Amino acid sequence: MAQSSFYVHPTAEVSQDAHIGAGTRIWRQAHIREFAHIGETCNIGKGVYIDAHVHIGSRVKIQNHASIFEGVTLEDGVFVGPHVCFTNDLAPRAITPTGELKSADDWEITPTLVKYGASIGAGAIIVCEITIGEFALIGAGSVVTRDVPPHALVFGNPARQHGYVCRCARRLTNIRQSEGRLVGWCESCGQDCQL
Repeated sequence: MAQSSFYVHPTAEVSQDAHIGAGTRIWRQAHIREFAHIGETCNIGKGVYIDAHVHIGSRVKIQNHASIFEGVTLEDGVFVGPHVCFTNDLAPRAITPTGELKSADDWEITPTLVKYGASIGAGAIIVCEITIGEFALIGAGSVVTRDVPPHALVFGNPARQHGYVCRCARRLTNIRQSEGRLVGWCESCGQDCQL
């Protein structure tokens, strides 16, 4: 891992076996595990934990103290707010049925996919085995337990859909069918947005 093309704060801990793309910045006390893949021009905030084998695309922004565990994939352009937590085990236990401490071989990673341009608000919890669609917006403090459609605005515990958002993250109005596709009007952009 040659560090000439990206920045790592002196207090960050980055495995030599991680891949860090050009132009990426990793800030104080971040911890990047072995075989994590981080794309180009990302911003990894203070205290972020990125587990082994996590795959992060380019132009991703991860705010302070987010936890991204093995099995998670973030596509390009994803925003992860502060204190967001991704899970990766649907049946978590510290011990086996016989009372022994579980080892890495005693559990199964359950993947999660966050697609292009999606945003996850501060303090959200993302339960594994779901897909968050392109440009979806997850409200702060939400607990996401099922798939989120593209451009959907979801919030609550459990998170429920409360409309749609534009690529600019503003709520869409006048949702309708047009030429066989669902579209909505964005007052901020002044145009229709295909969903």
